[in-house]
Amino acid sequence: MPIKKILIVDDSPTERHALSEMLAKNGFSIVTAESGEEAIAKSKSEMPDLILMDVVMPGMNGYQATRTITREEATKHIPVIMCTSKGQETDKIWGMRQGANDYLVKPIDPKLLLDKIAALA
Repeated sequence: MPIKKILIVDDSPTERHALSEMLAKNGFSIVTAESGEEAIAKSKSEMPDLILMDVVMPGMNGYQATRTITREEATKHIPVIMCTSKGQETDKIWGMRQGANDYLVKPIDPKLLLDKIAALA
């Protein structure tokens, strides 16, 4: 299934904007969310083809949101790539255990991100 619509989840307006710009230039349609709770709601209402999930956010963190999205019947088919500043191997293992398909450490390398998106398509 081709990836056209991407949900970017990050509490930082700067990160959301930078990722949105880069991905829009590469032909993707972008939806954004500022929190884990909003990510879960938008994953159901927007049905994106991919979710880029930050981890450290106020309220529900990215691990909790990913776990919810990847276990709910309506959204479990949507791949999730964690995009976070948490770069420890244990963070990556925990992210993958929550259901993430991949894990990138900020700052995000645009080419690497596009390669990972292409690999999921």
